[in-house]
Amino acid sequence: MKIKSIIAALAVCSASFAFAADLPNVKILATGGTIAGTAASATQVTGYKAGDLAIQTLIDAVPAVKDIANVTGEQIVKISSNNMNTPTLLKLAKRVNELLKDPSVSGIVITHGTDTLEETAYFLNLLTKSDKPVVLVGAMRPATAISADGPMNLLNAVKVATSPEAKGKGVMIVMNDVINSARDVTKTNTTNVATFKSPELGALGYIGAGKVRFYKQSTKRHTTNSEFDVSNLETLPRVDIIYSHVDADRVMADAAVKAGAKGIIHAGTGNGSIADPTEAGLKDAVKNGVIVVRSARVPNGPTTVSLAKWKDAGFLESDTLNPQKARLLLQLALTKTSDPKEIQRMFDEY
Repeated sequence: MKIKSIIAALAVCSASFAFAADLPNVKILATGGTIAGTAASATQVTGYKAGDLAIQTLIDAVPAVKDIANVTGEQIVKISSNNMNTPTLLKLAKRVNELLKDPSVSGIVITHGTDTLEETAYFLNLLTKSDKPVVLVGAMRPATAISADGPMNLLNAVKVATSPEAKGKGVMIVMNDVINSARDVTKTNTTNVATFKSPELGALGYIGAGKVRFYKQSTKRHTTNSEFDVSNLETLPRVDIIYSHVDADRVMADAAVKAGAKGIIHAGTGNGSIADPTEAGLKDAVKNGVIVVRSARVPNGPTTVSLAKWKDAGFLESDTLNPQKARLLLQLALTKTSDPKEIQRMFDEY
């Protein structure tokens, strides 16, 4: 009788293993953020400690994920994403490409703070050398909060990472049941769980009734169609952002040049407009070999060719990229060329 029980138990274990072997393998890379945050009480949703929990704790909090995929976690860093930096971005990009070379890995999910989530996502969108899904996910409420959004967001992110339809869509952000493209999405609200949106160009799809549903995809170059590579780089060229405002002068432009900037993104008013005093500083920056790209502080619409004098001065245009994403593209562009025409081509294509 005892032998029969042992055999039955082994059969159950074997069946469980066979079932697990049939599931896709998803690697979860953790960087910290609110999704791993803890607070003193369940009602505290600000002023918490970001990145406090380890990745395995987050995985264990969502047992349903085991029905979707074989998930394993890896802690890259444990930070609040306002402290994201170039060394960490490069480390993450290299690790993502290393993991995706493994045929057994079906996709990657990255847990991340929301402050710079869109920047990391777009950075990886330009550098990932695979069409396998890469999904970034975060939360607006810490893990200890009432109605914490992290667990469901993580479950949905794994669903998207295992979806056959997600292949080739580029890097995505999945939060609040919405699937957004890394290129077009931005954080639109300081505290609301529905903060990530693609205001004009729209979401890629949704998770509805537990099912992944895609409706569109980006036409811009990304992932396997990208020309950028950081596999042998340990740093990136300095690029600064100058934000336009009433009484804008040339102080920030001069400071950027003095600090060694190789590029400047100007977050202009309207269609990337530049105040006359700032314009003088940016013109001198171009004369010193600095690439200047006009972007806009306005949340929607492309920054296009405007006044002839700005074109004549050698200023480039960012299209629909917001200043923070334009900065990342310019950093990568400068690793390949300092030719303004070539860099403008990149902004047009990516």
